[in-house]
Amino acid sequence: MKDYRVLQQQFTVNSYPDRQITLVKGEGVYLYDQNGKKYLDMMSNYGVNIFGHSHPSITRALNDQLQKLSVLHGSFNNDTRAIASEMLIKRCGDPYSKVYWANSGTEAIEAALKFAVLKTGKKKFIVCENGYHGKTLGALSATSGDKYRKPFEKLLWQFLHIPFNNEKALERAIDYDTAAFIVEPVQGEGGIIIPDDGYLKKVREICDKRGILLVIDEIQTGVGRTGSFLASSAEGVSADILCLGKGLAGGVPVGATVVVQSVADAIPKHIHTSTFGGNPLVCAGVIATLKVLTNQTLQKVKTLGEYFIESLQSIKSDKILDARGKGLVIGVVVNVQHRNKLLKLMQDKHILVIPACENVVRFLPPFIVSKENIEKAVEAFAACVDLL
Repeated sequence: MKDYRVLQQQFTVNSYPDRQITLVKGEGVYLYDQNGKKYLDMMSNYGVNIFGHSHPSITRALNDQLQKLSVLHGSFNNDTRAIASEMLIKRCGDPYSKVYWANSGTEAIEAALKFAVLKTGKKKFIVCENGYHGKTLGALSATSGDKYRKPFEKLLWQFLHIPFNNEKALERAIDYDTAAFIVEPVQGEGGIIIPDDGYLKKVREICDKRGILLVIDEIQTGVGRTGSFLASSAEGVSADILCLGKGLAGGVPVGATVVVQSVADAIPKHIHTSTFGGNPLVCAGVIATLKVLTNQTLQKVKTLGEYFIESLQSIKSDKILDARGKGLVIGVVVNVQHRNKLLKLMQDKHILVIPACENVVRFLPPFIVSKENIEKAVEAFAACVDLL
């Protein structure tokens, strides 16, 4: 049998860690390697496959669209794109009115930055320490920390990083040149950091009072991950610009920048476009995903998330410093030297989890996960902790 791991490492740019397994098939909550070994997927490809792998209705919708039309430039109208756009705007609710389609979360952020400049005429942004918004140059300017930024500094425009979950720091940072504040409802890559209740409401009030835009990055938390369609709407807050991605199309690459009408009115034709953005294939995935994501599913995410977090918190070990989360975005804080060991030990037990920041093991299971799957993962994690 050909060693595809060696082949990939030989011919692709070495910018990723090598998890040293070759996965070739997915079905439900499981991934399979080239030898047929089964792995319980507790990471859903970093939050992308929210309904697991080869979901029947999503796969059928994608296959049907592939037989009709896969790609069409945005200067032409299309039935699938029109329906997906309407469905997404209605699902996001008032005051959102228009969507710009892109191909990834970082592209959604890039569009948000440009739209904020077009609306305000200003190029200063306030962002949060430990925040993560992507790695393209504009998004990287908003992302915090030296890990991704240092080789490329000096970066784009002016970005001021303030403490997360600190509305007073935001108010102090705003000046006449500020265009917008960019924030995640839950910091994902930063370590699954959840702000105090009411933080987003206070942020919204400050932005309104000081006349700046609010950009909410829900690329990881949106589309049901926290137990509501948008984490921000569950807090009673809306953005001027909302960024979505990851699971929105059921596994097909997607980014969406959703805006209120006043922002949409400031965007001229030709200023920001994408050949592949909003292609009919991905829009078919969006439609299918939004149909599957029912209120019953959202309640399941919330209930199972609470059970998952409580189960992890019940593990008795001085190696675990904290377990926290919201819905099915969950992080377990460990000592830095233990993080990668735990990822490998879990993988050896055929359970796939992923990192966040330097000392967090992150669980992002698909929404079709069962209580039994969670119990298996928690039992395995406890056993792995005991091996440290």
